[in-house]
Amino acid sequence: MHSRRRFLSLAAVSGLPGCGALSVVSTASEPLDTYTLSPLRAEPSRTGGTGHLVVELPTSGGELATDRILIKVSPRQAEYLPGARWSEPAPAMLQTLLVNALLDQGGFRLVSRVGAGLMPDFTLMTEFLSFQAELYGVASASARVHVSAQLTLIRESDRGIAGTRRFESTAATNSDATADLVAGLDDAVQRVLGDAVVWVREAT
Repeated sequence: MHSRRRFLSLAAVSGLPGCGALSVVSTASEPLDTYTLSPLRAEPSRTGGTGHLVVELPTSGGELATDRILIKVSPRQAEYLPGARWSEPAPAMLQTLLVNALLDQGGFRLVSRVGAGLMPDFTLMTEFLSFQAELYGVASASARVHVSAQLTLIRESDRGIAGTRRFESTAATNSDATADLVAGLDDAVQRVLGDAVVWVREAT
């Protein structure tokens, strides 16, 4: 933990107000290990419904609109995990997880990213507020992960809001090692996905 925090501190340079920029740790020529997240863990499938749900590409702050793995070293200073990246930009990866989870567990006939020429029954809009590891405010031997998302469900028949809710998950990790941070984020996303699917199912 001490070595990673010291490395991140030395690598950061000034950038956006209130936020550390990513310089040395974001060098494009560096070979990066690639990680992905698990689909929602299996439960009894709820396929065979009649509704059509469109899951729009999630929005997020600029620091999350990337394939890099975000680390907060203080509430106002952001870095990226050295030598690691997601398999695709985080909003696209999270959209895929939502689509697959809702298709398998949401009780819809069709769940898609776009309307595909069909009028959906509902549209799900998602804003990811947090999707990161945090090194501040925890014991030196651990880190913390934080995932939060605001979901809004639009009823297409009258463009009314069928519901809106925030989902959040935080947990300590065993260490700041890349494998532990990714595993912690994976578990946190699992909890958010599971709660979100239940909420969407009940709201529709």
